[in-house]
Amino acid sequence: MRSYIFIILFTSYLFSFSQSGTVVLTGKVVDAESNEPVEFATVAIKSKSTNNPITGVTTGLDGLFKIETDATDFYVEISFIGFEKREIRSFSRTGQNVDLGTISLGVDNQQLDEIVIEGEKSTTEFRIDKRVFNVGADLSTAGASALDVLSNVPSVNVNIEGQVSLRGSSGVQILIDGKPSVLTSSDNGNALGTITADMIESVEVITNPSAKYEAEGTSGIINIILKKEERKGTNGSISLNTGVPHNHSLGLSLNHRTEKFNLFTQLGAGYRELPDKRRSVNSNLETDTTISTVGTEYRNEQFYNFILGSDYYINDFNVITLSGNFALELENQPSTTDYLMENDGAMISQWQRTETTEATNPKYQFELQYKRDFEDHEDHDLLFSAIGSFFGKTQSSDFVTETTDGVSYQDAQQKTATAFDEGKYTFKLDYTRPFTEQFTLEAGSQYLINDVGNDYSVENLIDGTWVLDESQTNNFEYMQNVLGVYATGAYELDKWGVKLGLRVENTDLETILTTTNERNDQNYNNFFPTVHASYKMSQTFSLQSGYSRRIFRPRLWDLNPFFNLRDNFNIRRGNPDLLPELTDSYEVAAVFNGDQISLSSAIYHRFTTGVVERISFYENNVNVTQPENIGTNNATGLELNGKYEPARWITINGDFNYNYYDRKGELEGVSIDFQANQWSTKLNSKFKLPADFDLEVTGNYRSQFETVQGEQGDQLFMDLGARKKVMKGKGVINFSVRDVFASRIERNYVYQPTYELYSRSLRGTFVTLGFSYGFGKGEAMTYSGGRR
Repeated sequence: MRSYIFIILFTSYLFSFSQSGTVVLTGKVVDAESNEPVEFATVAIKSKSTNNPITGVTTGLDGLFKIETDATDFYVEISFIGFEKREIRSFSRTGQNVDLGTISLGVDNQQLDEIVIEGEKSTTEFRIDKRVFNVGADLSTAGASALDVLSNVPSVNVNIEGQVSLRGSSGVQILIDGKPSVLTSSDNGNALGTITADMIESVEVITNPSAKYEAEGTSGIINIILKKEERKGTNGSISLNTGVPHNHSLGLSLNHRTEKFNLFTQLGAGYRELPDKRRSVNSNLETDTTISTVGTEYRNEQFYNFILGSDYYINDFNVITLSGNFALELENQPSTTDYLMENDGAMISQWQRTETTEATNPKYQFELQYKRDFEDHEDHDLLFSAIGSFFGKTQSSDFVTETTDGVSYQDAQQKTATAFDEGKYTFKLDYTRPFTEQFTLEAGSQYLINDVGNDYSVENLIDGTWVLDESQTNNFEYMQNVLGVYATGAYELDKWGVKLGLRVENTDLETILTTTNERNDQNYNNFFPTVHASYKMSQTFSLQSGYSRRIFRPRLWDLNPFFNLRDNFNIRRGNPDLLPELTDSYEVAAVFNGDQISLSSAIYHRFTTGVVERISFYENNVNVTQPENIGTNNATGLELNGKYEPARWITINGDFNYNYYDRKGELEGVSIDFQANQWSTKLNSKFKLPADFDLEVTGNYRSQFETVQGEQGDQLFMDLGARKKVMKGKGVINFSVRDVFASRIERNYVYQPTYELYSRSLRGTFVTLGFSYGFGKGEAMTYSGGRR
């Protein structure tokens, strides 16, 4: 806290004295051969005496730049990957303005032969309504999936089940390139495993989204931006990975660009094993009976992924994109669980339950997008997109339960069958119009159709005949349509900006259990206002604030009352009567960017009604958990992020989040009223070593926190990553160890007057070794393909 106060005082001093001798430099950077603008070229102000950088910017889409400095003895350096550097040491000055004119950059052929793009940009970029984290240099995600990348992003946590949370809340919406995707709609977000670390350019964390975005996601939005090669010619990369437990994959990425077309494709295939060591204890305090389980669940997968797409540039102002993504997973889940029943410490019965499960999971998505740019302004555009996606699961499971000691209690044979289909269609229209350089208006609409069917059956072997268990068999149908319209207005000057917006959404939801004809129809309208503001106090210190109203609509697995009987003493099911959560979110943030240190902090508050929490119901020694709407939650938090570069060979990134919450509600006639807190921290250190070696160490800690019925245990774990460049930088050898000490353990406790529950889950240590090679002007990458 003392450091934070010092930063505020220090930047206030800078603000007071840094305005008098400011020089403003402008210019345009172009390709010497084509005379086309060079986007995102680096323009740096450097000291003539030390050659150290003083400040810098990047060029816009039109190649233009504007940069300010208070220095008096400096020169300008312009650089971009694949081009020769330009230094400008003499220039004419008119008052406080310097016009550098058009600056041409020639191609550096030697650099193109040797370069590997590492994507090592600033860790944090603050914009008026979001933060952008570049993830291109995360070594511990080598050979990993999008979930592993997200686990390295400040403010974001990924638990052992693959559930993504933002600032401790799981009510987060995940987008890909600003749009919903089939890869983010399945259970727990695990399908994000088909997006790999090498495919990701950056991750946008939007804790208070503007009205432009769909209102889904109470704690905000995580938008994954995928790479799309922009250099002309044919570029690509190939990679090979292996690991322990079994984790083997091959990936290929290709891109070919001409004046009119940009064709991109990615292919991947592999096999992996995901063991999960589980333990649970159900204690009946009234009868002094306990049932303990211990076993390992396996999810063995073959996976295949194919992406094909093309941009067609009709002319300078119109472009059409057509893309498709197909993924296939073939699952095999051999699992064994041992059970022990005791009464007053004495063994009554022991039995073993084995499972053999096979599943075929196809996923595909098609997208048509049209973008129209207008001549009067580079940000004046119209964008229409239509997305159709499908996710299916055909699964069959066989369960055998046999007594191994004591009283014969659970001997039985069961089999289940699941036929799951989800179709999702999104139609979106966005229009952006800058009326002046300061004022911009956005407006648009979105219509989302989600149609799901889940046919589930259970059969028991009775006297040698398979008999349908009608009490556990049903077909669940789910249809949800959401229509939203929005408008935002932004007014932004050099120092400050404000953005106001309003979104209106109508939700039409229908669920039906066809066998029992149980229906649940809901239709409701919601208004979602948003307010954002930013103020740049100086070159190094900025402030942001925001307010938004968000919604969390129950998803299929929250509503479907039928679940797999993998463990018939610990059953999870949905609640078809579940209502949505609504959250009002407030935030004030500050960012300081210095030469060696960058710090950002945020104070936030969220008030949520209709809070959804999984509740345990205990009867006949069986624990059944289902989501319920449990009252309100008032949460106030402090978040701190920092980056420190004490030397050119070391970078340290830190993240700390503290959350205090006040829960009120009612459960089965019992009042809920308690206050508690939780906190988490992450420390990431990157080292550039001799002989082109890079090393990365990441430590994570999440505190214990109280729940409505008990508590969630704490977690402490560490990841390692290493990289070695070979073949003049065209090849890269990657090595990573996730959860080095196998300490990332998920523990959950339930304490009730008549029963207590304990569950434990451990994935263990994953080691991956990979090699990747980039050709053309491509970059060496790493591909892993499947789930994390």
